[in-house]
Amino acid sequence: MKESQSLTNNLLMEVDVLSNRLRNIRQSFKTTHNKGLKKRLFSENKYIFKRVKEISRIADLLNKKNNEKLNFSNLLVEITKRTLNENKFESNLFF
Repeated sequence: MKESQSLTNNLLMEVDVLSNRLRNIRQSFKTTHNKGLKKRLFSENKYIFKRVKEISRIADLLNKKNNEKLNFSNLLVEITKRTLNENKFESNLFF
């Protein structure tokens, strides 16, 4: 199976947007005292984290099917791993 660079590029852009949104959510959560907003931010964080995990699984599949050492799916795997790890380290923010 040949890697679809268009699909991979779209996923890279989506992960970038989601990573930035996760950072914004964490910052907003730290600074707000509104319980309703905190509840919404927590819910949105959970949904975005779930989507990044889905993209990570797709990236792993794309990467396994491609034999090249340097490709966009490698980059996608690395970026999703970093995003997931960054969110795990700060997950205690919500508890």
